[in-house]
Amino acid sequence: MSKPALGRGLGALLGETAPAAPAAAPATPPGGPAAADPRERVLQVAVDRIVPNPFQPRKDFPDAALEELTESIKAQGVLQPLVVRRRGEQWELIAGERRLRAARRAGLATVPVIEREVSDTEALELALIENLQRENLNPIEEALGFRQLIEQFNLRQEDAAQKVGKSRVAVANALRLLKLPDEVQALVRKGQLSAGHAKAILGLPTPEQQKLAANLILRDGLNVRQAEELVNRLLAGPTVTSSAKRPGRSAADRDVHLADVESRLQARLGTKVSLRYRQGRGVVEIRFFSDEELERLLELLGARGD
Repeated sequence: MSKPALGRGLGALLGETAPAAPAAAPATPPGGPAAADPRERVLQVAVDRIVPNPFQPRKDFPDAALEELTESIKAQGVLQPLVVRRRGEQWELIAGERRLRAARRAGLATVPVIEREVSDTEALELALIENLQRENLNPIEEALGFRQLIEQFNLRQEDAAQKVGKSRVAVANALRLLKLPDEVQALVRKGQLSAGHAKAILGLPTPEQQKLAANLILRDGLNVRQAEELVNRLLAGPTVTSSAKRPGRSAADRDVHLADVESRLQARLGTKVSLRYRQGRGVVEIRFFSDEELERLLELLGARGD
């Protein structure tokens, strides 16, 4: 069987132009009235008979936004039907999970739906495309949706981008976010770090450095430009200059120790640090690149004036 085309007639498939049935109409079993498309019917379905979509890429539903939609539904009802398919005595959701959750919060007994007779493959395609094109996914959810679309259907990035109306570069950049450590991805999902912050952090080569940068960005409230500057400084790495370098194993051991001390200072201060040491004496040089950063360092060192 040939693979169905993605994205065709998406507005009609998702119910943007189809009229809803009257609010009092009971749920209609298979074989009832049909819409113009022989595979499509508009029904009123009990909310407790609609089961979640197993292909839903969206995992986070901010409470404030959901409450706002709930209040709108209390006042106006569900204006745009959900999209479902029949699964025995229940309906499986394809698109419209936010509306379903808000309808339940609003205490609605039934919601308008468009029933689509689709295969598992088509259901997954519609769910992913509907979310990627129209829902306010966070950057990590969007990346996971792209990856699922690509892996499930063995698509190239170019193909996936075309299906959802985005550029290949946008898809590639989104997928790169999934290379971040789980801790950093969680911060992006929660909105504590933006996609711009995450892309800057990806410039660091190790998970440890990436987590360090994320923590410093949060601690100091850095914007994206400042985050990029932080990453550049961390990439510069330790620049230990020891005038105590002498041939032999002890000198090499001493240099390793100095590099470790410098690295720890750099991690603690969040900026480039140079350490020069000889026979118990030396200099610690702390770099800063703006007045704001100097103020931050003074506060961190407990030397900020009143």
